[in-house]
Amino acid sequence: MATNVVVVESPAKAKTINKYLGPGYKVLASFGHVRDLPAKDGSVLPDDDFAMLWEVDSASAKRVKDIGDALKSADGLILATDPDREGEAISWHVLDLLKKKKLIGDKPVSRVVFNAITKKAVLDAMANPRDIDVPLVDAYLARRALDYLVGFNLSPVLWRKLPGARSAGRVQSVALRLVCDRESEIERFVSEEYWNISALLKTPRGDEFEARLVSSDGKRLSPRSVSNGEDAGRLKSLLEGATYVVDSIEAKPVKRHPSPPFTTSTLQQAASSKLGFSASRTMQVAQKLYEGVDLGGETVGLITYMRTDGVQMAAEAIDAARSAIGDQFGSRYVPDKARLYSTKAKNAQEAHEAIRPTDFTRTPEQVKRFLDADQLRLYDLVWKRGIASQMASAEIERTTAEIIADNNGQKAGLRAVGSVIRFDGFIAAYTDAKEDGEQSDDGDDDGRLPEINAREALAKQKVNSTQHFTEPPPRYSEATLIKKMEELGIGRPSTYAATLKTLSDREYVVIDKRKLIPEAKGRLVTAFLESFFTRYVEYDFTASLEEKLDRISAGELNWKDVLRDFWKDFFAQIEDTKELRVTNVLDALNEELAPLVFPKREDGSDPRICQVCGTGKLSLKLGKYGAFVGCSNYPECNFTRQLSSDSNGGDEASVSNEPQSLGKDPHTGEEITLRSGRFGPYVQRGDGKEAKRSSLPKGWTPAIIDHEKALALLSLPRDIGAHPETGKMISSGLGRYGPFILHDGKYANVESIEDVFSIGLNRAVSVLADKASKGPGGRGASAAPLKEIGDHPDGGAITVKDGKYGPYVNWGKVNATLPKGKDPASVTLDESLLLIAERIAKGGIKPAKGKATKAAKPAAKAKGASTARSAKPKAATKTTAAAKPKAAAKPKAIAKSKKA
Repeated sequence: MATNVVVVESPAKAKTINKYLGPGYKVLASFGHVRDLPAKDGSVLPDDDFAMLWEVDSASAKRVKDIGDALKSADGLILATDPDREGEAISWHVLDLLKKKKLIGDKPVSRVVFNAITKKAVLDAMANPRDIDVPLVDAYLARRALDYLVGFNLSPVLWRKLPGARSAGRVQSVALRLVCDRESEIERFVSEEYWNISALLKTPRGDEFEARLVSSDGKRLSPRSVSNGEDAGRLKSLLEGATYVVDSIEAKPVKRHPSPPFTTSTLQQAASSKLGFSASRTMQVAQKLYEGVDLGGETVGLITYMRTDGVQMAAEAIDAARSAIGDQFGSRYVPDKARLYSTKAKNAQEAHEAIRPTDFTRTPEQVKRFLDADQLRLYDLVWKRGIASQMASAEIERTTAEIIADNNGQKAGLRAVGSVIRFDGFIAAYTDAKEDGEQSDDGDDDGRLPEINAREALAKQKVNSTQHFTEPPPRYSEATLIKKMEELGIGRPSTYAATLKTLSDREYVVIDKRKLIPEAKGRLVTAFLESFFTRYVEYDFTASLEEKLDRISAGELNWKDVLRDFWKDFFAQIEDTKELRVTNVLDALNEELAPLVFPKREDGSDPRICQVCGTGKLSLKLGKYGAFVGCSNYPECNFTRQLSSDSNGGDEASVSNEPQSLGKDPHTGEEITLRSGRFGPYVQRGDGKEAKRSSLPKGWTPAIIDHEKALALLSLPRDIGAHPETGKMISSGLGRYGPFILHDGKYANVESIEDVFSIGLNRAVSVLADKASKGPGGRGASAAPLKEIGDHPDGGAITVKDGKYGPYVNWGKVNATLPKGKDPASVTLDESLLLIAERIAKGGIKPAKGKATKAAKPAAKAKGASTARSAKPKAATKTTAAAKPKAAAKPKAIAKSKKA
């Protein structure tokens, strides 16, 4: 029997597809990308026409070997990786490696794509093979090279000129600028007063309703026209003594149309606002729904591919949706014609379908018992939005009543607005919710109005006059930032979640109550790039580059021409920074970040004058660990202050470095002082190099520090007593990771700083014994598995266990903590392998004897480099022979930039 080797990305998908195809096929997984650019200089060679030197890690080498071994006895190769640019690139990489190993020969090679993991979709794809899409691969190569060139050339400039900064990436830097620009808007915002005036009126039938003031003396009033209490009082008096008559009543039928099915970004936005999911969590759950769920013995993909910016559904899906609407809602809910959608987003690729259920008859209620809570909630969202997109419009009657108030010839106009749903249409399935931060500005009340007739008199019940103040624009949430990036044409659907995660991992932003707040280091990086690399963080420039990448994928541009055009100007800009002095950087940052560095003072004094010495000028200073604010009179005046986005930066809010005396040490007679340094407040005994210092523990503020507390801190470490078994001293102290006890070189955490001062010998021995019983890392070796995942490809069972610090994946002696919020029951084999590989790389862990010795060992990600997909980590093991450069081939451009 003829056989074909089929390559997909994940083992879960491989297992399902193998069932669909039968014995004539062998389906193997690549586990994501099989090679990548090594995280070091020289991986992209501008002086060698942008040659790219690829590296294969040990785990990927094994996957490729397995594919090659299977291909030796097969009749052909079918590349069936995901239907996007990254998927096309993975197929290209696999094929290129197999060709280099001379395993293809004259065997036929075909590329197939399917948008859903269902038997019909897979078999239809197999019946319609094609060649690898070379322009799509070229677009991938261009994007990968651009991200590398920016990351590995711009990041070193940051490290040299802005100590404490992490890295800069091409898309991440622009996303960070959006967050920082919004924060600057908030800081510059000046609140304005305004008043809302309305009247509670009663109809002749005794029904009450509220009408809002919209005009006075023939002049239209905008929602914020009444700007002070005096005007508000005058208008309120007018209404208090007025008579009211309905001038006109208009009932206007309007139709509200459904939104299109989800794209990647709209799914992330809706899941954020409705379900509270982060972008990365949304994609994790969607991936599982796409790859397939066991529905009582049959594994089926429940949704179509989740990385897309297309809004259209396939014709057969539209027919299926219309049929399901008729069955489940009734014929009136089926519109006369099918709805067709087109996207308004910049640079959208319409070739892909929107995200929709693979089968509209498979309702959320029917699959409920097969899904975990998060999967069900997301599937419910996709199903409802998908079916609503093909339903009839909602029919709404919008009633507007115009009312005249007359006070002895002085007239004012009021308006009351209400809506009544005459036919719910698509609202029966799905109701759109306003995204975070959206507010209605028209002030109209869309509640239902009572019966109101033209020319009838109304009775005044009450006049309301309320004071308000304008509010600054809201900070971005993940959802609204993704929406903004999509509007501007920045990034692609597959990159949004990774971009946000990178900003968080680099500590450039922090998420508080679902809002993105830029950290001080994030604002410094943005201010630096805006001052010295303006073009490369401009929204239009980044969007135009994305457009060029899309034109490459359409075969309209040559990818190397785009790289040459970019590199010429970018390298010149890098070279220019050689002459850049730190004083130039600080001057630019002082101006760009003035509201953060020099916040206004309550007494109105110059925020740039040092309040300690009274003559020095405050300025940003750059230290080994980042930026801080210091006085120009240093060392005579040693005032410093942390640069913090959440402390308002005010001198009044911090302890000055002018020592504040707390008294003397009763044993040494030395002065004890409370001070503030670049790393926060601390207490100090004595002066000079021999002075004893202690930072304040978490939860202790400068305001509560007195002589007693300072003495206690300076007395640490504290001897508790000799261990009854070893005779060695047990001590307690405060360290980098919080309060602890120490015995014989081994540490154990205690809950609070108070425990450090009060813990007795018996309890200390118990805490140490408890820590020892749990083994390294504090996890019990005998923890019962929460879930059996399966076998590692290199041997040995993978399980999910619960430990002191939460659930973790276990393989032999390797323990990898699950991401925060990850449901242990939903962990897949793919996710487990990724976590295990990352843990091995981070901790230098060797697998247990007899287990794999070739476990993936990921290299550190290119600092500043960006990747659209993180299906698996990359390891720095060996460079493919065909791609390994000669030592002399290092490009001059790269070498020069290293000296900048």
